[in-house]
Amino acid sequence: MKKVLLLILMAAIFIALPAVRSYAIVTQDTTATAPPDDIVFTEVGSAQDSAANSTVKDSVKKDTSKVEKTALAAKADPKQSLWVTFGLGLLAGIAAFFLPCIFPMVPLTVGFFTKRAESRAKGIRSAIIYGLSIIVIYVGLGVIITLIWGASALNEISTDGFFNIFIFLILIVFGVSFLGAFEITLPSSFVNKLDAKSDAKGLSGIFFMAATLAVVSFSCTGPLIGTSLVAINTDLLTPVVVMFGFSLSLAIIFTMFAIFPSLMTGLPKSGGWLNSIKVFLGFLELGLSLKFLSTADLAYHWGILDREIFLAIWIVLALILGVYLLGKIKFSHDSDLPYVSVPRLFIATATFVFAIYLIPGLWGAPLKGVSALVPPLSTQDFIIGQDSGGGTNQTGAPTHAKRKYSEFLHIPHNIDGFFDYQEALAYAKEVKKPLFLDFTGHGCVNCREMEARVWSDPRVLKKLKEDYIVVSLYTDDKTDLPAAEQFDSKILSTRVNTVGKKFKHLQAERFNTISQPYYVLLGTDEKELVSPPIGVEFDIDKYLQYLDKGLSEFAKKQTNE
Repeated sequence: MKKVLLLILMAAIFIALPAVRSYAIVTQDTTATAPPDDIVFTEVGSAQDSAANSTVKDSVKKDTSKVEKTALAAKADPKQSLWVTFGLGLLAGIAAFFLPCIFPMVPLTVGFFTKRAESRAKGIRSAIIYGLSIIVIYVGLGVIITLIWGASALNEISTDGFFNIFIFLILIVFGVSFLGAFEITLPSSFVNKLDAKSDAKGLSGIFFMAATLAVVSFSCTGPLIGTSLVAINTDLLTPVVVMFGFSLSLAIIFTMFAIFPSLMTGLPKSGGWLNSIKVFLGFLELGLSLKFLSTADLAYHWGILDREIFLAIWIVLALILGVYLLGKIKFSHDSDLPYVSVPRLFIATATFVFAIYLIPGLWGAPLKGVSALVPPLSTQDFIIGQDSGGGTNQTGAPTHAKRKYSEFLHIPHNIDGFFDYQEALAYAKEVKKPLFLDFTGHGCVNCREMEARVWSDPRVLKKLKEDYIVVSLYTDDKTDLPAAEQFDSKILSTRVNTVGKKFKHLQAERFNTISQPYYVLLGTDEKELVSPPIGVEFDIDKYLQYLDKGLSEFAKKQTNE
């Protein structure tokens, strides 16, 4: 019975892991957060707003560089992103425990502490020190990563096309390794030295025992840690928090077994099921890798990974995984499967259901459940009915002149908008409508999520199409600017030579942030209609309230003029 319960727990972990990983990916390019529930929008032009603006101006004059660095470096709400980061590391650590590189270490750990324990109290103390040593080792690795790369550098390259290609290749290597093609290991001489030092008495022996666990398990933990680090937006604390969550899981588990050796009787014996878990994670690695290739493909407009190709690969991976779980396919190190257990059957069924869910997407179904991860519908060649909640409806095509950047940039839901700020502003003045600035990005998964879940609501879509002039400003687009339009940006400390950098500079200079998504409502006088602007807001009613407030303020201005 204990074995069955343990297998059910494992199944729940594996089902939850992709969801948490997906949510973690959501934070990758999502740096703006929704305002708190109790926030009150400030009417622009009011006494309160004037006072606030005066205070801000004074503070900026006193220390402009400090304000700019703070605004551009602190790209995420720490309470939200770091908790998600910690949760990702925590689940990765739990999953790592059931891998064939770590699970067999439990009896060795129990035996190690059983031999050393002179009394019950000393045994418990040694086990706790062992757990803390595991945390120190992994968190130390996180600190080293931070010191080598630096927070700003990692943030800057997170949307770089070639960096995403590099991460794509790394995840492919991790995934193939988990499938059994080869092992990622550290030099045996290094492992043997650590193992020899673990026999020493005192605290040093316990520490080196923990170090031996970390090194021996590297072939399994390396890919998991690497994937956890690249699947989220990296700031100063991210590597440390990931490592802390990862090591905390392992530390608690191994410490509990060291203190209570009798718990080992409830564990299933090592066997082929451990390798099945490793293969399962390998398929997840391969599927996740496509997101990074897609980000680069969209930013550089290569056109090599359209939406239907992306979905087709995911469907094939899900089907192969389901067949594998049913024992119809064997990889290296797999043992014979005499029968299919109930948890294994449920997980296989889930993978088949996921594949079936994706199939309509090949013909343009919105697939809101995965819209944040797959390429936008604008990249799809064939869509039944054309308008599928984010596609490029050809019916009722606009008759106006071609707008700037429209040949390679798109707005979902057939919104007839702009992609250049100055062009949109001129048109807004002409038709006397407020501007809806959509600071977005090709690699911004929360932008796609907002477009699929919020913009698709008929009430929101009606306001965006009829009441606002929508301008989508892609801050990560790599299209080169003409030489005459290039300039040096002091606030970004770089040469503005691409379309993306042009609008990233605009956002940083005007709004002291480079977060996406970031939605700003402006009047034709280029002043904010509602303060502060908002970012991610999945509550449709609150989003509508924000849009209505902007229309109300714009109407007041028009009346006063």
